[in-house]
Formats: sequence, C-alpha cells, structure tokens
Amino acid sequence: MEDHHSVNSPRRVLSFSKRRRATISFLDPDDKASGFGVSGEHGPKTSEVYGFVGSITTIVATVIFLVWAYLPEPWLHSIGIFYYPNRYWALAIPTYAMVSIALALLFYVGLNFLSTPPATSLCTVYDEFSREPANRVALMERYDEHPIEPMSDISISKMNNLMFSDVK
Repeated sequence: MEDHHSVNSPRRVLSFSKRRRATISFLDPDDKASGFGVSGEHGPKTSEVYGFVGSITTIVATVIFLVWAYLPEPWLHSIGIFYYPNRYWALAIPTYAMVSIALALLFYVGLNFLSTPPATSLCTVYDEFSREPANRVALMERYDEHPIEPMSDISISKMNNLMFSDVK
C-alpha cells in the first residue's frame, strides 16, 4: 500500500452518502526521490539532511575563521596549530567579497540603464502589451451596477492634460 497524503474536498460528493467525500491524492516528490514514504519507512528528507549538514558546516567554519583571525600566535602554538594562512587574508577575503558584490550590483544597474530605451522613444509610451481603455457605456449595459473597469493604460494625451493643464 502506498503512503500518500489525501485532501478531502467538501464540495464534490461522489456518492449519496454524506460520509463519503472525494479525495485527491498526491505523492510527496521528496518522498519518491529519497526512498522514504513509499515503502512505509519514515525518516528525514534529503533536503532536511543537507540543510542540517550545511548549517553545522557553516557554524564550524565561522568558529575556525574567528579563532584563526583573532587569537594571538602564541595561543595558536600552545594548542598545537602551527600551519595557517597569513593573517592578511582575514581582512582581504571579506573585503574582496564585499567589493565584488558592490561592483556586481553596480554592473547590473548599469546594464539595466543601457537596455532601457531613451525617454524620447515611442517604446516608452506604447508597446505590444499596451491596452486601450474599455468603452464605459458598453460595460454599463452589461452590468446593472458600476463595475470595476478592466486594467488598461492611460493615453499620453490624457496624462499630459491631467499633469500640465491649467485647471485650478
């Protein structure tokens, strides 16, 4: 028998009995991939194991880095550590990483500016996704109440009139 999850649907009744309801069954993809659940065994999923091992590895690496960066050399020698990288790299690696991230962000913003059309281009006003406003009279005839109008673009002439006309 397969181990699966089921969801009861209260809206679809398959029989005349009120006790019997339709069920929608689906297998958990992690259960299939890891081998758990299908044979009836229960255990951790592979993603949980990788997350646990990754978090423990990160904590251990951080402690080793801090011990190497901040303990004086005589203390390191007293606990038996004689071979380690130069202390210069304790400052250089985080600094290089932060500068690389900042430069990558600036490069990304620069690429966006280069790919944006100029302000005088018609692509900034109309494109293949532009929508004309719907006819309000046709909408009023279809519905008894005032409907919410469908999403559409405001034309440039209407925007200019709204923004730059001398209405006081």
